[in-house]
Amino acid sequence: MKEIIIDGIPVCVTKKKMKNLYIRVIPPDGTVKISVPYGVSDEAVCRVVRSRIDWIREQRRRIGETAGRAGNRYETGESVPVWGVLYPLEVRYAEGAGSAWMWGRKVILQIRPDSTPQQREKTLNEWYRAELKKMIPGAGRKCEQITGVKAKEWQVKNMKTRWGTCNVKEGRIWLNLQLAKKPPECLEYVIIHELIHLLEPSHNQRFYQLMDRFLPDWRRVHQELNGRQAPAGHKDTPG
Repeated sequence: MKEIIIDGIPVCVTKKKMKNLYIRVIPPDGTVKISVPYGVSDEAVCRVVRSRIDWIREQRRRIGETAGRAGNRYETGESVPVWGVLYPLEVRYAEGAGSAWMWGRKVILQIRPDSTPQQREKTLNEWYRAELKKMIPGAGRKCEQITGVKAKEWQVKNMKTRWGTCNVKEGRIWLNLQLAKKPPECLEYVIIHELIHLLEPSHNQRFYQLMDRFLPDWRRVHQELNGRQAPAGHKDTPG
């Protein structure tokens, strides 16, 4: 068995004595496995996987949604999303303040043995907050260059009904820490959305013309953002 990365997705390739190709997406972390006959090249595998990439992403999305509904105890063996990829969660017990970090291809959550699921979620959310803050400077500069608009201040908070919002008068933009669960292009979409609000506060024709101008593919990213494990009650668009 070998692993190759195809369009950002790790794919486990196994060659067997067989006639056909088989692709599977395996819970709980959405692992993609493909079995192929001996003699099939990596290039051919890549072509086949790319031809099914929409189906693969949809299966991984469904697995992620199931993990989101069932995974509210935050225990070893569950999966958590980070920048659009599901990673196995490993829980370690220790006294003191909780913390979380990436280790290889897993997320480590270190918490007190008597911690509740709510406390574990809070610890993970603080880690998501930190991860998002790392990404904002680079993504913000990129989007400001695209739109020609600059925000005066960036803030991160946990929001239940919006991915982002802005104070037009003060030029301040807030981003939902849950964006750290989504693919990076979703973060850029929300940033551009909010920056455009500094030019056009309303969701009117001019606003969407500017969206089309600065991010022509925004409708696809919008679906990606709201179709993948959106926090309960989230609106279809940022604020």
